[in-house]
Amino acid sequence: MSDDKVLSPHDRRFREFVLGGDMWKVLFTVCIPLAAYSGLLHIFKIIDTMIAAHIGTDAVSSIAYISQISFVISAIGGGLAIGAGMKISEAYGAGDYDLVRKRVSSVYFLCFVISIPVLLVIPFTPQFLRLNGTPEELIEASGQYFAVELVNIAVSFFTTVYIAVERARGNTKLIMWINLVYLVIKSVLTAVFVYVLNGTVVMIAIATLAANLAMLLIAGVNMLKKGSIFGFSAKQISMRKAVIFPVIRISYPAITEKAAFAYGKLIVNKMSTDYGTSVVGALGVSNNLGGIATQLQNGFQQGGASVISQNIGAGKTDRALDAFKKLLIINTALGAVFMALTLVFLDPLSGLFSGQDEEFRLLIKNVYGYEALGAVTLGINAAVMALLYGFGYTKLTLVLNVMRVFVFRIPVLWFLQHFTDIGSESVGIVMMVSNVSVGVCAGIAAFFVIKRIKKRKKVQAAS
Repeated sequence: MSDDKVLSPHDRRFREFVLGGDMWKVLFTVCIPLAAYSGLLHIFKIIDTMIAAHIGTDAVSSIAYISQISFVISAIGGGLAIGAGMKISEAYGAGDYDLVRKRVSSVYFLCFVISIPVLLVIPFTPQFLRLNGTPEELIEASGQYFAVELVNIAVSFFTTVYIAVERARGNTKLIMWINLVYLVIKSVLTAVFVYVLNGTVVMIAIATLAANLAMLLIAGVNMLKKGSIFGFSAKQISMRKAVIFPVIRISYPAITEKAAFAYGKLIVNKMSTDYGTSVVGALGVSNNLGGIATQLQNGFQQGGASVISQNIGAGKTDRALDAFKKLLIINTALGAVFMALTLVFLDPLSGLFSGQDEEFRLLIKNVYGYEALGAVTLGINAAVMALLYGFGYTKLTLVLNVMRVFVFRIPVLWFLQHFTDIGSESVGIVMMVSNVSVGVCAGIAAFFVIKRIKKRKKVQAAS
């Protein structure tokens, strides 16, 4: 069956553009909406932290701590979205539209399956938080917040995968607009709940849930459109090995990687409480400031990985490698620019998150002053992640991200706590060490992976 009979005009034009258009233009067209969305999402997350600061320093610390536990669980959906996005993009690039249909529907079914155990945790929220080492004072302040977060996570399994599917077909502008709706609803409700109704951190989670449900409604309408190869159909659900196994094979290292990374950050937060719970809040704010650059880099990473995988599916290895090289330039430039900007304006930025607490402001400034220095190397890391995801080297991404936390972060913090008297600045130093180290290691890994890819291509050409 010809492309004209299977693909919409938009899908057909996008596929031809990704496989044959100017690569700079392809990357900017695909990635800028994703980077804009990621950046806006992060800015609104920062606004959440500022609003939480209006409630109090304890609220900032509670959200910072609980967020890491949430990230561990939501890693399941995030990892599944990576695997789904890559393998759907690959099938799309190869022109196997029947496989695209089956994978899309089957992945949505998997989302339903994995959401059930998450929701079953809700009645046992305090016990679950204690099991994960949450300080008792934070459990009391944020137990209900986490219960609502579990519902948010279950909903986000579907929306995250939906975004991955739309990214695979090139609807990045749609992704941006849908998420703008999400961000507006979330921000307006959060502001009303906290500033007008004097609500607690639980109300912040409820605002997020309302926005997530609105996004799920939009996704549901688009998912159920008839005739689209990217829509959901119960008849197309297939657990056959050829359909779902490649997705799971790519996804499980990504899930493990994301969960291990988030759990490692949770351990760092727990270790940081040795300096007081306010240091956990300062570290969370520092991560938010650093995330201004990294979220933009991640947007290019996600779009770039999709471009790479589609070209691999079409057998265009050289073009896929060219996409990586250009992505590397873009992401390192983003890191350098935003590192400079945030350091120049660090005084006013730190003041936005501290309310009237001068001691907390200085904590933020001291921690971020070190963390900012890893922005460029994190750009290298993000570009390499796109390369590895695109070519299916997800086990290597697992190794790199496990090293980032369990080699370059936790042992370094333990050493600084037990053998130096540096104090709370140690958490900032640790972030710098881990972010620089993982960028260097990612660069080394990319060198050998590219060498292997080129060698394999020569062997295939000779045979």
